[in-house]
Amino acid sequence: MVIVNTHEAKTNLSRLLDEVQEGEDIVIARGNKPLARLVPYSGGKAARKPGWLKGKIRVADDFDAPLPDEVIDSFEAGA
Repeated sequence: MVIVNTHEAKTNLSRLLDEVQEGEDIVIARGNKPLARLVPYSGGKAARKPGWLKGKIRVADDFDAPLPDEVIDSFEAGA
C-alpha cells in the first residue's frame, strides 16, 4: 500500500492512476491521516432481473406454519 499526501496526489494523479491500474493500493492522506483510497473501477452492479430463479426455488407448503413446541422451547431456553 502506498500513502501519498494530497499535494502529491494532485501533482501525480496520472502516475497514481497507472499504479492503481497495475494493482497498487493508493491511500491519499491529509496531515498523515488517511482520507481516501484509489481503487480500480469495477463497474456498477448488474441490473436485477426479476424471475431469473423461477422454477429453481421451491417453498414448502408449511413454510409459515407454527413451529413445534420443542423448537420454540429451545429458543426460549437460551434467552
